[in-house]
Amino acid sequence: MGADRYDVIVVGGGHNGLVAAAYLARMGARVVVLESRHKTGGAADTSSPFPEHPDVKVTTLSYVMSLMPPSIVRDLRLEAFGYRVVPMGGSYAPQPGAGGIRDDEGKRGRFRATLAPFSTTDADAYEDWSAWLARSAAFLGPLLMETPPDLGSLAPGDLVDQVRFALRHRAGMSSRLAADITKLFTMSAVDLLDEWFESTELKALIATSGIIGTWAGPEEPGTAYVLMHHAVGDLGDGNLSEWGYPTGGMGAVSDALRRSAESHGAEIRVRSRVERILVEAGAARGVVTAAGEEYRAPLVISACHPKITFLEQIPREDLPGEFVRDIENWRTRSGTVKINLALSHMPAFRDDPSGEDPEIAGSSIMVSPTIRYLEKAFEEARDGAASTAPFSETCIPSYYDPTLAPEGMHVMSMFTQWVPHEWAAERHQDELEAYADRMVDIHDDFMPGFKDAIVGRQVIGPWQMENEWGLIGGNIFHGELSPDQLFHMRPAPGYADYRTPIHGLYQASSATHAGGGVTGLPGHHVVREIVKDRKRSRFRRRGRGR
Repeated sequence: MGADRYDVIVVGGGHNGLVAAAYLARMGARVVVLESRHKTGGAADTSSPFPEHPDVKVTTLSYVMSLMPPSIVRDLRLEAFGYRVVPMGGSYAPQPGAGGIRDDEGKRGRFRATLAPFSTTDADAYEDWSAWLARSAAFLGPLLMETPPDLGSLAPGDLVDQVRFALRHRAGMSSRLAADITKLFTMSAVDLLDEWFESTELKALIATSGIIGTWAGPEEPGTAYVLMHHAVGDLGDGNLSEWGYPTGGMGAVSDALRRSAESHGAEIRVRSRVERILVEAGAARGVVTAAGEEYRAPLVISACHPKITFLEQIPREDLPGEFVRDIENWRTRSGTVKINLALSHMPAFRDDPSGEDPEIAGSSIMVSPTIRYLEKAFEEARDGAASTAPFSETCIPSYYDPTLAPEGMHVMSMFTQWVPHEWAAERHQDELEAYADRMVDIHDDFMPGFKDAIVGRQVIGPWQMENEWGLIGGNIFHGELSPDQLFHMRPAPGYADYRTPIHGLYQASSATHAGGGVTGLPGHHVVREIVKDRKRSRFRRRGRGR
């Protein structure tokens, strides 16, 4: 049987692969997306994991939209395909026994009142902190829209790219801003926050943005950058990207992307795990699936984890030895555990007995009482044991989205940390269940009667994330967001421009620049580079497109 022939093959039907497929099909390319699982979306998934409650749906892994530019939403007409996002509320950080901080930027009076028992001066400092962080994020945010230049290369074309890049971003630069950015890339979240605040309770609430999905406690150098990454709003196109809950869960985002791609003619094939990327004379020529099906195309885009693409799907002799070593050394540790709960009713809160206050029930509930609490949770996991008192970012998306559960019921998402990153090698389900029990007990302290509301529970650890979703090490970002794995280093020096050592093979996973979170940016950027390398008229002659 002859091979199926296409203009482009996309390996992996996660959100970045779907974004790339939609853009290319929109240009007129004949595109096929090959996804190993039974459905597209990857970690941006909505599922019904409770057999006794089939109408209850959860956001399985990824639980919130992040930095997807409004331009992608417009270009791909995602709203026409069901894309809706409700902006997130503020944050609520309950303290053990009593009290808690409520941070809603629209209601500074409430923030001051709840912070007062812990510090009378930090509320004033918070205003200056927010302005400082916004200035830094405003400079670094647009870099997420860039293709990194090959820093250090002396090739004439690369030198031109480096000069152009420096000129584009010289506006607003000063010695003070350079110093501030240096701090963000080198300091720990704790050391940075110590310069601004006195209250460990407030510092812990803010520091959570520096450790989400990260194999690092808040005292680890580099976590200051991760904190800033989560503060980016403007990517440079004049529009603010929203953080929020998609109606229908995260799977609805993937469904909208898939329908957009299919509307332009892209083919989506699930249960089609790619076994091998075909390389002939140093160039990509197609792929072979585990079922023995062969697909041919002059362009292949991999949206899979780089350790899968370059260490499993391509013979190592087809790649430069130095590049292989870089991928082997790519750090992709985690220690996160996702806990999804079905609730018979909206639970009461210690600070909101009715469960109707949007600043609590509709907020991001941060189980992060103090810096020491967070650091101890990481230290225990680093030493080889699951945390006895884990950190969690908890939310109740059904507060905003009634489609997730029948009337009266709710779903809760707990994104928790940490268990040992070595647990990616084995399931450890019994220990994960015990870990989840501890997490429930912690919530029951500030949500009286919470345990009685739980009618379904799903606990997903690093082993499942790796083996069921291809998240090596259980890392949701396809690679740690440490300073040495960012920008021109992501995922390997000399190959941060979405190209690879194989001609015609491109990469668009979350391990590339601007990856991490459901942004669609790698999928968008890889198409931009393909267009540079291939004339757009090549695709338009096919007669597809708008």
